[in-house]
Amino acid sequence: MPNSSSKPTSYLFTSESVSEGHPDKMCDQISDAVLDECFKQDNMSRVACETAVGTGFAMVFGEITTNANIDYEKIIKNTITKIGYTNEEYGYTPDNIKIFNFIGKQSQDIKAGVDLALENRNDQSTDNTNQEGAGDQGMMFGYACDETKEKMPLAISLAHDLLKRLSVARKSNEISYLRPDSKSQVTLEYNENHQVERVDTVLISTQHDDNVTNNQMKDDLYNKIIKEVIDSDLLDSETKIYINPSGRFVIGGPVGDAGLTGRKIIVDTYGGAAKHGGGAFSGKDPTKVDRSAAYASRHIAKNIIETEIANKVEVQLSYAIGKAEPVSIMVNTFGSGKIKDSQIERAIRKVFDLRPSAIISRLGLRNPIYEQTATYGHFGRSDLSLPWENTEFAKDLEKFF
Repeated sequence: MPNSSSKPTSYLFTSESVSEGHPDKMCDQISDAVLDECFKQDNMSRVACETAVGTGFAMVFGEITTNANIDYEKIIKNTITKIGYTNEEYGYTPDNIKIFNFIGKQSQDIKAGVDLALENRNDQSTDNTNQEGAGDQGMMFGYACDETKEKMPLAISLAHDLLKRLSVARKSNEISYLRPDSKSQVTLEYNENHQVERVDTVLISTQHDDNVTNNQMKDDLYNKIIKEVIDSDLLDSETKIYINPSGRFVIGGPVGDAGLTGRKIIVDTYGGAAKHGGGAFSGKDPTKVDRSAAYASRHIAKNIIETEIANKVEVQLSYAIGKAEPVSIMVNTFGSGKIKDSQIERAIRKVFDLRPSAIISRLGLRNPIYEQTATYGHFGRSDLSLPWENTEFAKDLEKFF
């Protein structure tokens, strides 16, 4: 039997990302483009917009209650064009597909519970303000760590950065044979102290024109993408590089695989480094705590790491439909905290108002900011100005530590 007192050994951890041309990510972008357009015209819109794409079609469906006048066909076509599906050779363009619209209105039962929280209906609120209730039950997780300056796990950050660089090379024609659909995967080796030692494996699979050779792709993607993104100190002679290991990736996008909103929730968050409650973000207005409370819990986690009270932290919030106050708050610093997790939890309760209306107001969530989050992650985005990435509450938390 293994010796229970033996020292821990090194281990591997992997995260993946997918590009804006991946079918599932196309759906996320369309759903969030609809949400943004609703908020541009009516920032009290209630939106739950789902999208599906496949060979020859794009479809929106779900429940939307709004005073906005939405041209769904225009939004869908503009999004597909922006992504880059404009060449007939790809088999999918805005002009050669059928578009279906099956949008309905929000249930009156759900609307009633969201419009006025249980606390107000029972006259138990702590103030005289009518509060919105949570748009659904569920649990949401936020995470932050000190592996990167963005306070994100390094593996998912690198996976996203590889595809962002690939997108730039495609759209600028620096690498002329690239097509919109692509994936990346990064495996890191950690030492026994949970510190990143090296990159063990890099995988990029990208759609391409028919006439390019595998050798040319391997050379271009290694020199123009991988070496540009990953610090040379993390790459060594034993790092494994896989470029299109299937050998061929000409057919892609909705022609190669159907897509649906909300199927890349781990790509959207922490790459598997933290738990996920299961709820997707895209196409949902912030009364849906799947979205707003996930942003709030990330905000809390990042502010905790800013205080340097822990090296990594996971924050769970849970809600009941129609109720404003969270049902529970949980903190886990994975043994890295300088104080007890329960003490951090008490500080959170003192500093952060976690009722949905308060979260929406504090983070400015009734603004058309969502389509930009629908690719390359909702967290750790140094290329975007997202309110849940701010650390303005760190000093307030420190007062309780």
